[in-house]
Amino acid sequence: MKQEIIKAITDFIFVEDIPQRSDIILMPGGSHPELGEKAAELWHGGFAPIVFVSGGVSVKTGKFSGAKSKTDIYDGDYSTDCEFLTDVLIKNGVAPSSILGEDKSGYTKQNALYTRAALDELQIYPKSAIIVCKAFHARRCQMCYQLVFPDTHLYIVTVAGFGITRNNWYESEYGITRVMGELSRCGQQFTREWIEEL
Repeated sequence: MKQEIIKAITDFIFVEDIPQRSDIILMPGGSHPELGEKAAELWHGGFAPIVFVSGGVSVKTGKFSGAKSKTDIYDGDYSTDCEFLTDVLIKNGVAPSSILGEDKSGYTKQNALYTRAALDELQIYPKSAIIVCKAFHARRCQMCYQLVFPDTHLYIVTVAGFGITRNNWYESEYGITRVMGELSRCGQQFTREWIEEL
């Protein structure tokens, strides 16, 4: 019974797609350089010509929390997620002219909303997009961005933030706490939208 529950939660939270050529790569905020490195890899691979970085400061602390790894490489005095991830992209060879961003959003739904507003202002209307996010954050990213980009085909590409993957999340208290927190937020943050559609 326990294994069935673990599998059901894993299959819901850990969404992953094979990336396809798209109009744009979208990155919700974050402090893991692996996010920017993966986006740079996709850009170099010709999967999309533009990378859009989203993210201001933490709503919990009111500041950028600092790089979670590789601080010897990404050692700037960053003030926002956007500034940090932009530096990661540039250090990994992405042309600055291919990078767009916004630095005001503080959580996932705002990442999606502010990204859409910025792209609308630039008259960029992607028919397809790759979202690069942490593995345990995948479903919520998919839900938030699909809500805001209903006519865009989204491909989810993930990295193992905090070392949490679909294969190990249930083996540690930290992994369980993070994943179950995501499960809860997926319900809490979308209840109003669903009720309003009734």
